[in-house]
Amino acid sequence: MFSKWKSKKEEKHTQQVLEITAPITGQAVPLAQVPDDTFAGGHMGNGIAIQPTEGILKAPFDGTVAHIVKSSHALILEHSSGLQLLLHIGIDTVSLKGNGFISHVTSGDTVKAGQILIEFDLEAIRAAGLDTISPIIVTATEETMPEVECHYGQVTAGESVILSVVSKQ
Repeated sequence: MFSKWKSKKEEKHTQQVLEITAPITGQAVPLAQVPDDTFAGGHMGNGIAIQPTEGILKAPFDGTVAHIVKSSHALILEHSSGLQLLLHIGIDTVSLKGNGFISHVTSGDTVKAGQILIEFDLEAIRAAGLDTISPIIVTATEETMPEVECHYGQVTAGESVILSVVSKQ
């Protein structure tokens, strides 16, 4: 009697960890502290928020500016792995219509880690009665969300790791 053996290919997933440095200097806190349900509830994705102490947004990794909002208060930066990060300065700052924001990049630009992306005026944001807390979100681009580990506390832009993102390849 002859029997057939079926070989099963095991799917091997390798995990890649992307360490994301702080794009803003300040205090890194959980998203739950953001006074906006869309961010605080994780509806935009997983991440962290930073209460800024200076008005400079830097690239947290080498990547491409996938999109910058016309009013320069937010942008999406894409890593070569395909991971996209939403960098949003303040809450409801779209209402400022670009006042107090100076963008140094446009959509499609290639950027290097530590490069200045946007300068923003913390006092102008506060004077308008808006919160300066800035969500940093790993957007959901796949069917399954990558695992995101957050690192809280005092952070320095371009130096302190705020997120460790684990993705399966």
